[in-house]
Amino acid sequence: MSALQARLRMKNLLMFIPNMILLCARLMTDSRVPTTERALVAGAVIYAIIPLDLIPDVIPFVGQIDDAYLIAATLLRLMDRTDARVVREHWKGGGDVVELIEGMAQLTAKLLPKPIRRVLTSRVEMAPEQGKGANGLSRPLLVVEPEAEDNPRAGSK
Repeated sequence: MSALQARLRMKNLLMFIPNMILLCARLMTDSRVPTTERALVAGAVIYAIIPLDLIPDVIPFVGQIDDAYLIAATLLRLMDRTDARVVREHWKGGGDVVELIEGMAQLTAKLLPKPIRRVLTSRVEMAPEQGKGANGLSRPLLVVEPEAEDNPRAGSK
C-alpha cells in the first residue's frame, strides 16, 4: 500500500470515528454486553472525546489516530467476549462494521508509534483467563503484519 493510499484510507476511517462513538453508546446500553466491556467501551469513548490525550486532538489527523486505535481495539476485545452479531445489530452505517473495525485497528496500529500503541493496547489486553489459544498461551489482541518493504523476506514468497 502506497503512502497516498494509506493516507486516503486513514482519512476515510477517521471519518467513521463519530459513527463508532455512536455505536459504542448503543453497545453500552445492551444487556448482552458484559459489564467489564461496557466500562472499557465507555473509557474509549471518553478518551476519544477529551481533547488532551497521548496525541492531542488539536493536531489535525494525527491527533485522532490514537482515538481511532483505542476504539477499534476496545471493540475487537468486545467482539472476542461477545458475538460479533451484537455489534452488527447496533451499526447504522454502511459496510460490514467488523471489517471496518479490523481495518481501522490494523491501519492505525501501523501509524501509531510503538510506545503509544503499547500503552493503549495495555488498557484493553485480554484477561489472563480469557483469550487463550489452543496451546494455552494468550492470543494477541491485534497483530500488525509488517509491510513488504519492511520485511526483506516478504518478497521471496
